[in-house]
Amino acid sequence: MWIHGTGLRVHSVYVKICGLREPGHVAAAVEAGADAIGFVLTRSPRRITPEQARELAAAVPAHVLTVAVFAGEAPEEVRAAALESGVRAVQLHGAHPHGDFTALKDLGLTLVRAGAAGADLRCGAFDEDLLIVDAPRPGSGEPWDWSAVRGRPEGRWMLAGGLDPSNVARAIAEARPWGVDVSSGVEVAPGVKDSGLIREFVAAARGGAKQA
Repeated sequence: MWIHGTGLRVHSVYVKICGLREPGHVAAAVEAGADAIGFVLTRSPRRITPEQARELAAAVPAHVLTVAVFAGEAPEEVRAAALESGVRAVQLHGAHPHGDFTALKDLGLTLVRAGAAGADLRCGAFDEDLLIVDAPRPGSGEPWDWSAVRGRPEGRWMLAGGLDPSNVARAIAEARPWGVDVSSGVEVAPGVKDSGLIREFVAAARGGAKQA
């Protein structure tokens, strides 16, 4: 499967590993077969600078989508940081209005909208290319009722919120998402990723997709 217009290959389930800060963890995600890698450029224990993101993104092969993650920043600030970091996608997390996505469309980057499960669950409703459906309390890292969204989101959407190697297969079976997105679920401490957990998560997600 491919993401139309991007030339990016999608496996049985699309897997995004977010909040990466170290070259070794980026390499582990790529080697494990992740489809997308996220760099947090907003307030977070996982925050890095656009310059650091550029260095990390430079080591990522073209078939893996590099994503700069923002939450609450104005489109002008997002535009400047995204261009400086050299990523191929921009993710706006939270209550960004439709106009923020429209204002970034001319960048020619993949746009990702991330929000709580109660938001508009139609991928493309805000001119985005990909949708992330997060927990009712986004960013909490807590498992939630994944089955509650089964059959509701439309289009290319990723499930997030409380996922880790031990439960991602069950979450896929319950929600039937197009993809999954993880950050704290592959960490040993806030903002500290673990290469082994990254590999386990990708393997478990792919295995869960085959069983779903």
